[in-house]
Amino acid sequence: MADQDLVLGNPGLALGQSHDLVISEDHGLGLGQRHGLVLGHPHDHDLGLGQAHSHDLMLGHSHESQLVLGHHHHHHDHGHDDGEELALGHSHDPDQDALAAQNHDLGLSDNHELALADTHDLGVDHNLDQLSVDQEQDLALGLTQEMLQGQLVVPQVLQARAVIVNPDHQLSVGQEFGDVKSCRRAIRDAAIACHFEIQTVKSDKTRFTAKCSAEGCPWRIHAAKLPGVPNFTIRTIHETHTCNGINHLGHQQASVEWVANSVEERLRENPHYKPKEILEEIHRMHGITLSYKQAWRGKERIMAAVRGSFEEGYRLLPQYCEQIKRTNPGSIASVYRNYDDNCFQRLFISFYASIYGFVNACRPLIGLDKTVLKSKYLGTLLLATGFDGDGALFPLAFGVVDEASDENWIWFLSELHALLEANTENMPRLTILSDRQKGIVDGVDFNFPTAFHGFCMHHLSESFRKEFSNSVLVNLLWGAAHALIAIDFEAKILEIEEISPEAAFWIRRIPPRLWATSYFEGTRFGHLTANIVESLNNWILEASALPIIQMMEYIRRQLMTWFNERREASMQWTTILVPSAEQRVSDAIERARGYQVGRANEAEFEVVSSHEGSVIVDIRNRCCYCRGWQLDGLPCAHGVAALLSCRQNVHRYTESFFTVANYRKTYSQTIHPIPDKSLWKESSESNQNGENQIAIVVNPPKSLRPPGRPRKKRVRPEDHGRVKRIVHCSRCNQTGHFRTTCAAPV
Repeated sequence: MADQDLVLGNPGLALGQSHDLVISEDHGLGLGQRHGLVLGHPHDHDLGLGQAHSHDLMLGHSHESQLVLGHHHHHHDHGHDDGEELALGHSHDPDQDALAAQNHDLGLSDNHELALADTHDLGVDHNLDQLSVDQEQDLALGLTQEMLQGQLVVPQVLQARAVIVNPDHQLSVGQEFGDVKSCRRAIRDAAIACHFEIQTVKSDKTRFTAKCSAEGCPWRIHAAKLPGVPNFTIRTIHETHTCNGINHLGHQQASVEWVANSVEERLRENPHYKPKEILEEIHRMHGITLSYKQAWRGKERIMAAVRGSFEEGYRLLPQYCEQIKRTNPGSIASVYRNYDDNCFQRLFISFYASIYGFVNACRPLIGLDKTVLKSKYLGTLLLATGFDGDGALFPLAFGVVDEASDENWIWFLSELHALLEANTENMPRLTILSDRQKGIVDGVDFNFPTAFHGFCMHHLSESFRKEFSNSVLVNLLWGAAHALIAIDFEAKILEIEEISPEAAFWIRRIPPRLWATSYFEGTRFGHLTANIVESLNNWILEASALPIIQMMEYIRRQLMTWFNERREASMQWTTILVPSAEQRVSDAIERARGYQVGRANEAEFEVVSSHEGSVIVDIRNRCCYCRGWQLDGLPCAHGVAALLSCRQNVHRYTESFFTVANYRKTYSQTIHPIPDKSLWKESSESNQNGENQIAIVVNPPKSLRPPGRPRKKRVRPEDHGRVKRIVHCSRCNQTGHFRTTCAAPV
């Protein structure tokens, strides 16, 4: 064995006359032993088979690692012989490189595989400069008894790393770029693709020079501006690297701008692309690990270019209001600012199509609600909605304010009153549902003194649920709210009192005329709730995170789509009443078949049933003793029985807004689209009436949204000041914490 050579390729690994193969008993390779094969000396720059060396070539029974000698990694010297290298390349002929040792061959295949008997693989970690072999490039040695008696010394390995670039990032002398920015971007992308970092030496309007940031590495590039044109061209480039490339997870050139450029196309296709998904894609495509903040800022930069910045949204509000009034005549759009610093204060928008539909065809019922904006600046979106004949929400007006203060609610309701007063001859007597916070109560009392103002049962029941956490009590509360007569209402309250006197006391503190159907003086037409935000939750929360103009455009597009879809759907209806009302009347007719009817005169009837007793019905005044007819606007089963007994058409005794004709009138007007903001200046210049409005400057509010994840669940005003439930620890018998968080000594 002393005279035999091991050659791998032309610049090969040779075992010459002076190289002995030594495998001692402690480092022998045996089928039944757990020993390593060590080549050379056990210091950090040896090429060996062991376990405790950062640059060792390791062999073990259960390891299958890949032998990778790439173009991008420089390897330290191994062994003691100068000028000898370990190289695996396509020029190596496996038929020429062999070690004959009693029928045991060491061969290098076309796929750079060294076949090693059994399952002993030779592994090198790619990032730690360790030579490695896996199942695709397995190194297998069939060792005989003679081989185990010699010594093997590994020669020195020297390798320079050349930059092998993807064709999309190839840099060459004479390559031209449109400007210095494009030149810098191309060099940056090449550095990221080749896993090395660059350092700018010179950068100005006429030249750009950069070098590899690794100390001592000769890679360098120089580009300069062509005379007479803005183009830049690469003048010189030294393409060889002698460094190891980057040895950390990030990359100095992976800036926020680079992140934005990398995911721009994906974000334009899917604006909901999350920063976490951006991090995963960049790591998968480029092998770079970035911080969440970098991904978030990169996304925000692209989204600002796509939808406009938050600051630009406030600045363009006057032009946007002008465009609404120009494209949708009769609409109201007004922006208000603080005259001291021109900061945004309030915005009120109502489209003429909504005004017309509400005044001419909707029920005289309005719901009020609000949602906090999730955008960069603090603010609150105020909403006022009606209800169409089929019971769906009919958005009427929107307001954006810097905060949901009592003063702003009073302002919003004054704008709503002016809107209705200007578009109707006789102001209808409205019923208004809200959470009845102080600003809303004062605003309703001042602007709609004749209106009936009741609690939204959704808000009330949620406060009740948080206070007592009992679903049985909550169901009884809803039963009391739905009760049509006072006797049924009191029966539900007594049931609550039997279960929890505290809950009954809590309910009795709130006057029933503000929430209970049996005591409420107004007409709610079966609507006990006005939880607008919850009903529109699938898109209103998404809109609230956008810049202010984009948010209002999102809402306008949704309304435009609703109006068109509901208008087209109603054209297919062949009944007299809208589908929901038609179904309720059909159910009432079915129930009326079991009633006996006695007639007192042309208008008054007595309806008798075995389970309800006697009920009086007046068809002239459209009322019934059960109060169902007058509260819902549709004949109840008793009224239907009386009408059928005198052969009257039941549909003629329903309120007009339940008819299909009125429903079509509700959505007869169109909400028109608004042109892109790039065309606003041109259209505004042609509109002389808008000259003064365009001159208004509106700055963003001074209050920024606090850091951290926005609250998903709203804090309702009725929860403020609520006494928190006292918790008790079953471990130490103290209050203020649970057993799971108890820190008291045992």
